[in-house]
Amino acid sequence: MSVTARVRRMAGGGQRPRTDRTLRLDHRIRTVLATETRGAAALLVATVLALIWANLPGAGYETVWDTEFTVGFGGSAITEDLRHWVNDGLMVFFFLLAGMEIRRELTLGDLRDRRAAIVPIVAAAGGMVVPAVIFATVTMGSTAQSAWGMAMATDIAFALGVLALVGPRCPANVRVFLLTLAVVDDIGAILVIAVVYTEAVHLIPLLVAAALIGVALVMRMLGVWRATPYLVVGVALWVATYESGLHPTIVGVVFGLLTPAFVPRRADLDRLDRLLGRLRREPGPEAARLLSIGAQGAVSANDRLQYLLRPWTSFLVVPLFALANAGVALSPELLSRAVTSPVTLGVFAGLVAGKTLGIWGASAIVVRTRLGRLPNGVGLPQVLSVGAVAGIGFTVSLFVAELAIADETVRDEAKIGILAAAVVATGLGWVLFHLPGGQSAPGEPSALTPAVEESGEHSRGPADAPVVLVQFGDYECPYCRDAAPAVAALVARHPDRLRYVWRHLPLDEFHPDARRAAQAAEAAAVQGAFWPMHERLLAADELDDESLTEAARSAGLDVPRFLSDLESAAVDVQVEADVRSAQDSGADGTPTFFLDGVRVDGSLDEVVAAVEQALEVAPA
Repeated sequence: MSVTARVRRMAGGGQRPRTDRTLRLDHRIRTVLATETRGAAALLVATVLALIWANLPGAGYETVWDTEFTVGFGGSAITEDLRHWVNDGLMVFFFLLAGMEIRRELTLGDLRDRRAAIVPIVAAAGGMVVPAVIFATVTMGSTAQSAWGMAMATDIAFALGVLALVGPRCPANVRVFLLTLAVVDDIGAILVIAVVYTEAVHLIPLLVAAALIGVALVMRMLGVWRATPYLVVGVALWVATYESGLHPTIVGVVFGLLTPAFVPRRADLDRLDRLLGRLRREPGPEAARLLSIGAQGAVSANDRLQYLLRPWTSFLVVPLFALANAGVALSPELLSRAVTSPVTLGVFAGLVAGKTLGIWGASAIVVRTRLGRLPNGVGLPQVLSVGAVAGIGFTVSLFVAELAIADETVRDEAKIGILAAAVVATGLGWVLFHLPGGQSAPGEPSALTPAVEESGEHSRGPADAPVVLVQFGDYECPYCRDAAPAVAALVARHPDRLRYVWRHLPLDEFHPDARRAAQAAEAAAVQGAFWPMHERLLAADELDDESLTEAARSAGLDVPRFLSDLESAAVDVQVEADVRSAQDSGADGTPTFFLDGVRVDGSLDEVVAAVEQALEVAPA
């Protein structure tokens, strides 16, 4: 019985109603807070309130945010106005989440797979360079020319909110493409803030900051997982970074990148079962505490912190930032200047035109030169729509404006351009998604994506065979087991002219042990024994950890090494790459066969007949 099921069975007695109500309430609250549309709505409301507040006579918008606040200890103190405490202090949590998202994407997401990541990476680069060039060109010779970083940013909350409002017209893979692009965009924006908009650097505080980062790394290596020690080090690091001259929000990025991300390991979940059994046998505070610690340890700190912090950043930190920075007194004089102001026109053109053309143009070059591929359901028309939506710079654009422009008058002109760009980019993205070509990508959903590579695939037969058969399979699927003898016979009949490739597609919803078995096959592949393990997995009666270990032993593997590799992220990366390939290729069941890159539908006999026919007409 699973841990979840056992917890539900334990929820008995007089406390059950209260516990169930609490869990249901927490689930409802987090479900509401997790949606991009609501996060974007909160940001929009804060922006509108800031504009109204700043334009009310005698409301004291600037007076409030210019109020100084001092934090000190002994003879040392830091004094800043409230706007800077929001920008330099609270926004650390925003950049902490950005750092954790980058770390997760690099470890488990699309950025770990070159084939899937190359297009959004290059697109993000185009979406940063082209807007910056446009801004620098328009503002050439003005005092604001160095503020080109404003035109590079994408506000992921607003952008995803627009995609959510587009609804069914936006394929699911378009959202994944935008997320990957936005992560790379975040990396670029963070580097620009750290390198370009940092004033004079003071060596001693910088060395202290580096030492504190070392302390955090040592704590992580020692297995310290409680938040309090990291909070103490984080506060000290923030002060050291502030005193060094670097922007203190970099602290959030650094800690985010140091936060490990991993998928829950079977051994940790099994330990939870044992701890839960102890709590049932000996209910008490010690057993409950051990279960709580074990549950937290089974989930990566990256996932736990994102789960805890995201509602606070989405509904408090970022809206408060907008409230503190988006307020502009829209006087006739300001609007008149903004119409002809180089900084207003530069940031507007950079975000609206530069983002759209930069992202689309870079993607088109990569796709047309076959250096990378777009996900299934995403074509260049959708990329054009994504580029338009990415022109919503807002949060980071305002952040850079505060850093890069000292003149308040020029800064207000920049804010006008940023706000106008957000409105126009939203409208342009909406229109492009509603055009006929913007709703779905052209192409064959039955085409194998990516194509079979000469190396790196689990295959039998020569790499230059004239006919290639690819199977997406699940080790727990009875149909895959039934197909195995026929496939083996087919390969044996044509050893020199047929190449057979296996890609994983564990159907987690129906086969709970299939993913673990796929990971076991990849762990065996590390020792060069994929096919011996593959055959044993297809024939195994059980696929639990004990059975997998026995299969590895019978395949002649180094069992301790196998068990170590089985828990590594590398094997999960390979399985996930195959799963994404199945999704991009339109394979949603097992077994699914592709013959020379095209899906073959029908019975197993029909698949075999199609292969035989292809071999007959293939060149000798």
